[in-house]
Amino acid sequence: MLQENKFELSVIIPVFNEERYLDKLFEQILNYFNDENVEVIFINDGSIDRSKEIIENFKNTKNKKFSLDLINLNKNLGKGKAVREGINKSSGQYVILQDADLELDLKDAKELLSIIKSNDEIKCIFGSRYLSGKLKKHNYFYNELFGKINSFIFNIFFGQSLSDIHCGLKILHRDVIDNIKLSINDFGLEIDIASQIVRNNFFIYEFGVSYYSRTSDEGKKITWIDGIKSYYYLFKVRFLDNPISTKISLIYSSIYMTYVGSYFGMGLGKTLFMIVFFIMGLIIGLKNKLL
Repeated sequence: MLQENKFELSVIIPVFNEERYLDKLFEQILNYFNDENVEVIFINDGSIDRSKEIIENFKNTKNKKFSLDLINLNKNLGKGKAVREGINKSSGQYVILQDADLELDLKDAKELLSIIKSNDEIKCIFGSRYLSGKLKKHNYFYNELFGKINSFIFNIFFGQSLSDIHCGLKILHRDVIDNIKLSINDFGLEIDIASQIVRNNFFIYEFGVSYYSRTSDEGKKITWIDGIKSYYYLFKVRFLDNPISTKISLIYSSIYMTYVGSYFGMGLGKTLFMIVFFIMGLIIGLKNKLL
């Protein structure tokens, strides 16, 4: 295990079947983060293409100044699990989470590092694909729509005002890393990180980043199934990941309020009232702990 803060920066990059993009990604790392005070940690998440071999070849690059580590997972365990493995290995004062698919530009990651280093009060910055000022390329309308809906739901649940909780580019201070305990293995990672940061009373800053969306033919892996699962994860991090006293309050309050809602309307209207009152019960139970 490396000693704490041996490096100023750890760049964590999960990889799953990204052989066509890794050479260009490595060029960007050399361009923006080629410093002895930087460690780059690749996590090969069970790739079945040449990703592992290509990353291993990077170690022999002569002009490379940064430290390069490769964590190899024998089977695909999910982005969340890969990132956790990288975080456990990291030792930088700052940690950048960066995707390997080149949808996000490492030039923006360099800007995030400059911003967070310039202000001791800033402990984490999330990239946002929806804030203005950078070049954007969105291929899928519904992906963008559901991403914004998820951010809206998250904001309601946690009292935040974030524009893009699903952006894969983030920078976190070691103080944040040491206080969060991630548990979600797949693409729900982004919801997991955001909820943990808010629960630990860190403020999330946002910074507009460039975005070059891939198509499915170009290797985009997130699917509509991941979109559906994201709603479960939003429910989980807000209502299930709580102390037992809060859970009891949630159960009591939601049942009681659903019962109250059953006295309104008829037919479909009655059902809708019960759903609305059920949600109200969850919120009341969370905030006021009626029991």
